[in-house]
Amino acid sequence: MAYPLSATKLITYKQCPQAYSFKYERGLSSPSAFGSPKFGNALHGALADIYKDWNYDYPLPSLDWFAVCWQKHTGELTPAQLHEGWMALQLYYEKYVAPLTMIRKPLGVEAKLKASFQVNNIEFSLSGRYDRLDFTDDGLELIDYKTSKTISPSDGIDLQLGLYYLVLEQTYQKALQKLSLIYLRQGQKITYDVTQEHHQQVRELIGDMALKLRADQDWKPEVGGHCDRCGYQRYCSAKSEKPEPLPEGTREGRQVQLSLGI
Repeated sequence: MAYPLSATKLITYKQCPQAYSFKYERGLSSPSAFGSPKFGNALHGALADIYKDWNYDYPLPSLDWFAVCWQKHTGELTPAQLHEGWMALQLYYEKYVAPLTMIRKPLGVEAKLKASFQVNNIEFSLSGRYDRLDFTDDGLELIDYKTSKTISPSDGIDLQLGLYYLVLEQTYQKALQKLSLIYLRQGQKITYDVTQEHHQQVRELIGDMALKLRADQDWKPEVGGHCDRCGYQRYCSAKSEKPEPLPEGTREGRQVQLSLGI
């Protein structure tokens, strides 16, 4: 059975192997810092419909088309969220649609990706999702919409680039060239170029994880700024002189079946 991996799992593992083990191997839950997703879901849903349902026989949608798609997703929003969301969509239209002579139909919208490969005789299944995937003159470009109130560097962006490089290459037989983050509230777009170094970094990290899975080694803690946001500090020997034992009923680490190469 393949061992499942995602960008979130890889980022957690790179920050702290012990936290990764607690969460994904031992099944310990930790407090969530996320608030209500309704506002973000509404904007993502509207943008998905804008591109998915547009009649591409016509060169450009109008702002009225944006309004039609937006109103399909506003049923659970407050008046303030309604206003702020519509302002974000108007800004998006003015910056990324109105200046064009025509828009291209994306390769995909709001879709999931899956791929698999072997490292150190362990079969890994890679998964991810994206908001929009475009085929440009330079190659594949992945679009990720952000609804945060501030613009900040994305955690583990290099690992996300490398993971999506692997998955898209297997899915489309074409390499990912760019990942663009569009901050909808601010109307700003940040683009990252994808390199072979991103590809190699992810392969090396997964290889290190495979060694731990095969040898049943300790998942050692890694101390850093992420510790302040960690919900497992009470069990961590690096943060507590007398760490608490794991709760009763915590599962043992999973047994990973090796895939023998032929």
